[in-house]
Amino acid sequence: MIPGMSDTAERDGTGGRLSDEERRGRLRERRLAAHREARRVFSRFGFHKTLRERLALLDAASGVYDLDERSDVYGDGVVEALEEKVAGLLGTEAAAFFPTGTMAQQVALRCWAGRTGGTAVALHALSHPEVHERHAFGQVSGLRPVRVTSEPRLPTAAEVRDFEEPFGTLMLELPLRDAGFVLPSWQELTEVVEAARERDAVVHLDGARLWECTVHFGRSLDEIAGLADSVYVSFYKTLDGFGGAALAGPRTLVEEARAWRHRYGGTVFQQFPTALSALVGLEHELPRLPGYVRHARVVAAALREGFAAAGLPWARVHPQVPHTHEFQVWLPYDADVLMEAAVRTAEETGTVLFGQAWDATGPGLARTEVSVRAEGLEWTAEDVRSAVAEFVARLTEEVSR
Repeated sequence: MIPGMSDTAERDGTGGRLSDEERRGRLRERRLAAHREARRVFSRFGFHKTLRERLALLDAASGVYDLDERSDVYGDGVVEALEEKVAGLLGTEAAAFFPTGTMAQQVALRCWAGRTGGTAVALHALSHPEVHERHAFGQVSGLRPVRVTSEPRLPTAAEVRDFEEPFGTLMLELPLRDAGFVLPSWQELTEVVEAARERDAVVHLDGARLWECTVHFGRSLDEIAGLADSVYVSFYKTLDGFGGAALAGPRTLVEEARAWRHRYGGTVFQQFPTALSALVGLEHELPRLPGYVRHARVVAAALREGFAAAGLPWARVHPQVPHTHEFQVWLPYDADVLMEAAVRTAEETGTVLFGQAWDATGPGLARTEVSVRAEGLEWTAEDVRSAVAEFVARLTEEVSR
């Protein structure tokens, strides 16, 4: 039985016991409902909202594009305007819009393999293609991933320089989400790129969340992107758009990528809602990201203080000082126990401290992610510490059941 649930809650409408999957499904629905109804949260993600609320994002579209222009057809019009905007921000010759980041990166890596003659792609074991894409570029494009490291950090220059196998492309995920949204230092990053160049390899940035990296590096977007030969960025992970991505780099590469985009089925008839939402995100969310990153550090410090004051046997905020506006929290309890305590806290107090799922990482150990956005700016350090106390009180109850 999930702690905090009665035996009645464990049964379905016919009196039969619910499976673990069904119980967790109900807990997820409670979590989403509590998040939606809460008075105070750190972030309200677009995918948590209703269709009407999401469509309201386009109320700001007239401020970013002339809505009296003809709508797009197969990538012209507003889609071209978005591509030009991204290329300008990243300081590249050109950019191409893609419906998904998975497709954008498959195409980029395929193009580079054709140019370098090397089908091996060096990457981190926790990188997005290895963990979340069902090995897409290997299965679809015939490329071969080689893992430079599995440590919870970006690869080092020595690891890249001394790697025992040849590779044509080095792919770096900035930030590395599954390791805790971590980034290297600027010097470490430049040294890694130089090490790849020494091996005559090109460098591709998985920059799904590149937008939020400027504070940590102390560099502009075009300076960061300028280290690499190509870069992919997402329009929904940070900017809260409806979806979509862009691949940016040399004009010749981008033109080749457009041809492969067509072959992969990514040249969609009309994409103006997604393109407009991306332009709105670039206009309204992008300038606010540095403030989110700075306040995430306040939140992270208050979480650590709150856990210490509550007397938990062990707790970790990772990174201790967040590199972006997102970070991980680790606690020594079962994921289901933590989920129930988090949901109960939200339901009973109207405050969501942990709105994301808890994932088991080992026996009696779980982690979750915290994302601080516009809504999180309203939290003071004392608000965070008070919310931790409420959460720990319910966690203690769940553990004692």
